This record gives sequence, structure tokens and C-alpha cells, in this order.
Amino acid sequence: MIDDTTVRRRKTFSLKDVKELDAFPKVSDSYQETRVSGGGVSLVTFTIILILTFSEIMRYLRSDVKYDYEVDRAHEGKIQLNIDITVAMQCANIGADVLDVTNENVLMTSSTLEEEDTYFDLTPRQRNYYSMMQKYSTYLKDQYHSLHKLLWKTGYMVGLRTSRPEREIKPTTQPDACRIHGTLEINKVAGNFHVTAGKPVPVIPRGHAHFAFIKERDYNFSHRIDHFSFGRRTPGLIYALDYDERVTMNNLYMAQYFLQVVPTSVNTFISQVDTYQFAVTHKNRTINHSKGSHGVPGIFFKYDLSPIKVKITEEKRGFGRLLIRLAGIVGGVFATSSILHSLLCSGIDLICCRFKKSTPDQIPAQSSLITPPFDSGDTVPAVVPTQPATS
Repeated sequence: MIDDTTVRRRKTFSLKDVKELDAFPKVSDSYQETRVSGGGVSLVTFTIILILTFSEIMRYLRSDVKYDYEVDRAHEGKIQLNIDITVAMQCANIGADVLDVTNENVLMTSSTLEEEDTYFDLTPRQRNYYSMMQKYSTYLKDQYHSLHKLLWKTGYMVGLRTSRPEREIKPTTQPDACRIHGTLEINKVAGNFHVTAGKPVPVIPRGHAHFAFIKERDYNFSHRIDHFSFGRRTPGLIYALDYDERVTMNNLYMAQYFLQVVPTSVNTFISQVDTYQFAVTHKNRTINHSKGSHGVPGIFFKYDLSPIKVKITEEKRGFGRLLIRLAGIVGGVFATSSILHSLLCSGIDLICCRFKKSTPDQIPAQSSLITPPFDSGDTVPAVVPTQPATS
């Protein structure tokens, strides 16, 4: 039978073994030396650790945007084409439609796009509004490389704008412009959306033609684009053609926009949608057959779809990653500050010549008397200290 004393002995033995495994031995205070410089370095070290820890926690609380690229496998179906454009010609004298590489055209009627008679010249109040939106849109386009993550995370929509101010006084003259706006369903292939003189008429067996009953001197393809996009309007997207304005004094004017449309899948905390981005270049020229510049006056948007799909995902960092980074900050700052403090102290000692030589703890006192050598058999006389005589 095991008594209580044996159990206590076994407990004491096992705790002692655990104590021997202590990897953090304590140093007695009597063996520690403190300096003013060490206290200053410690204050700086703690301050840096607090600042870096706070910044790391704030970074953990914020989300990040991740970009992935893959081949677009959705090769069938339709996509939306959103249009809001004003042309400096009356609606009766122009027509708009889409013709793609399959030779299938979508005729623009009142059931697909709306044509609204308006005035091309803006009032001072409308011009101020439009100039402000142009500057705003231009700034976002120029700074997109540094703002794109913020736009995706905040869900800001560039196209989400207030309506243009109404005219204070309506002109007494007839409208001289046409506003074409609405949404179309187009094939997911390369195509051409264009606005030119005359209404589109289908031609058998396929294709179409525009028949214009006005003279060339009445052509005016100055235009203003309020909005142009593909797919659903999504927060975070910047539309490159919004608030673009082209004014020309040439009647035979041809404006060409070349668009590269990129399928985009957006999965953020604000929205989850499949849409399209696009990049655009433009070329404008005057038609002059005598000088070899041939073509049809009008406004042409030639688009092609990219086979690469962009996936945008908003995600947060893991808690384990935060702990690892915090441990790295604390350990790294402590180690670095310790090394710098040692180098600083060594440098100061070197400059001030304060290196100390090692000396014995006790040095025996030497007598000022010179003792002559004696043989081993001689008797050593005793040295009696003398005292000064008293008067």
C-alpha cells in the first residue's frame, strides 16, 4: 500500500524535472546593471512597438482586393449595351443601329432606344455642371491606378450622378439635337454601334443601309456622351467614355471609338455581379474624297470582346496571420534595439577611451623596506614598527 509520503515525494520529483527544463532562466537583480541610455532605448522601443502594433491591427480590420484572371468560358448569350448620347442633329435626320460580325443587325426603334428632341447648346448652369463632371471623371480616370482598390471596396459608382439641371428658359426655336438613350441586348461577339445620317433600312438578303434626305452641308456630328457601358452598371467601375464631348465645324466628320471589352466578375462586400469593363481609343478625321480620306460621316463605336475574364474578390486577412505579424514586430524590434544599443555603448566607450582592464580583486600591500635575502638556515629578524617619539 502506497502512503501519502510516497505520493508527495513523486510529485516533488516530477516538478523538479519540469523545472530543469526551464528555457527562460531568471537573472538575479544583483547581477543586472541599468543605464540611462538603456532606459531611453527602452522607451523608444516600446513606442515603436505600440505604433507598429496599432497600424497592423488597423490593417487587419481593413479588407483587401484580389485580382485573378482566367479564360472566359461563357461564350453564349447576350450582353447589355447602355447608351446615353446627344448628337447635334434632329432625330428625323439620323439613325442608329448595331451590326456585328454575324451580319445580324439590331434596328433602333422606339421599343429599344428612345430618341428625344433636345438642344445641343447648354445653358450656363448646365455647362457648369457638365464641366464639373468632366473634371471629376477625368481625375478618376487619371488616378485609377491608385484608386481602383478604394473604389471597389467602398462601392462607389462613377455613373451614379445627379441629373443634369433643367433649362431655366426654354428656347423658342426648334430643337436642333437628338438625345439617344436606353439599353440594348446585343450578341456576345465583335460588332459596331453607329449613328449616321438617315434612318436604317434592312437590305435583302442581309445587312442594312441608311437613306438620308438632307444635304451634306446640314451634317453636324458634334456629340456629347453622357454614358456608355456594357453589362450591368456596377459600383467601382469607371466608364471611360462618360462625359466625353466632341465638337466639330466640319460637316463630313467621322468619329471612331475602338473598344476592347473585358468580362469582369465582381465579388465584394457591396456587390456580387458579372459585368464588363472596357478600354477605349479614338480616332477622328474629316472625310475628303479628293484627298483620299474616304468613309461615311458619323459616329462609330467598334467593340471587340476579350477572351480573358477578370475576377475581382474582396477578402480579409486571417487572424492567425495577424498574430504572426505581431509576434514578428515585437521580437524584431526588441532584437534590433538590443543590437543598436550594444553598438552605441561600444562606440561611446571607444571614443571616450573607457575600456577597463581586468584586475585581481585584491592586491597585497607591499612593504617599503628592502629585505635582504636570507639563507634557509638563518634566523629572520622580526620587523618591529617604530613609533614617533612623543615630546
